[in-house]
Amino acid sequence: MDNKQVESLVRDAARRYRSIGVQAKALGNYSIGGGMTVSRLNQEDQLQDLHKRLRSMPSYMYLNAHEQKLETVAHAYLDKYPSGTKAQLAAIPKKGADLEDDRLLRELRSKVEKVVEARAGRQGDYDAVLERMAKLQALLEEKEQTDEAVRLVEEEREGFGRLIRLYYMEQRTADSAAMSLCVSRPTFFRWKPQAARMFLRVLEWQRG
Repeated sequence: MDNKQVESLVRDAARRYRSIGVQAKALGNYSIGGGMTVSRLNQEDQLQDLHKRLRSMPSYMYLNAHEQKLETVAHAYLDKYPSGTKAQLAAIPKKGADLEDDRLLRELRSKVEKVVEARAGRQGDYDAVLERMAKLQALLEEKEQTDEAVRLVEEEREGFGRLIRLYYMEQRTADSAAMSLCVSRPTFFRWKPQAARMFLRVLEWQRG
């Protein structure tokens, strides 16, 4: 392939990379109810790790004053802490020892009810959510593969990976990219076809 054909293929890959970013953002922002998005659901493992860390910390370190009041009334009135949201709802008493406890218990019930309602209301969309999650994960994997190709090019020849990112992916002008790379225009245009060929070669290796 001549330089023009190589550059055309690299531009196609860069367009695909930018398109993936837009699609992933749109999929990630899709609401599945209860204030949860596909993107947040996709990060569930990270959230579980966070919850484990929080459980080992005193609650005053991550709850505000009002949330600590809710926690206190929950500890006072709940004999057990069931795991399911519907079981949690059933375990919360409707009356407290005084008006303040009544109010806090109502708020606690309301919060759990919203989660139950959101989950029940979205049950029919379960398959659609899974489909969106699968597509989001596939897009993120493809994006990461392209990022890895840029990193490998940079490792093989310093400046070449950055040239690919600046000029092709971020669509900087030649002058702007050359300035960021701290090289002259002649050097930039000498590097460009070499970097493009190297990047294309790495992409081909990745795709087998």
